[in-house]
Amino acid sequence: MSDPPLLRGVDAITIPVPDLDQGLRFYRDQLGHTLLWRHDAIGQAGLSMPESDTEMVLTTALDYAPNWLVTSVPEAMTSVVAGGGRVLLEATPVPVGTVAVVEDPFGNALTLVDLSAGRYATDAAGDVTGVDPPAGSD
Repeated sequence: MSDPPLLRGVDAITIPVPDLDQGLRFYRDQLGHTLLWRHDAIGQAGLSMPESDTEMVLTTALDYAPNWLVTSVPEAMTSVVAGGGRVLLEATPVPVGTVAVVEDPFGNALTLVDLSAGRYATDAAGDVTGVDPPAGSD
């Protein structure tokens, strides 16, 4: 058993949309969510939810799924496999850290993400300009 718990929170919920502009017209303009960042090169845009740190991530390439925040994707993968789960997608670097997809012993896919590289830095329009390193890193 892990101590502390492995899953730290829901980092994001990915929501598939056919096109970022169409998705933003609905989720931002119609439903009122604030744009946090937009990264056209990967077909994603992050929107805030006012009573949560969890982001809604509109995506043109991924399925609808929660993204579970973990301290370390490789360590989380090891724990899941040790508990009877399996790896569906090996650890893969992303601009803000690492992502992997595992399956629990019951057949549920879990998207694991660590923010080991930081969080997106944006300009005034919300377009991604880079990655701000995690607090406390030099």
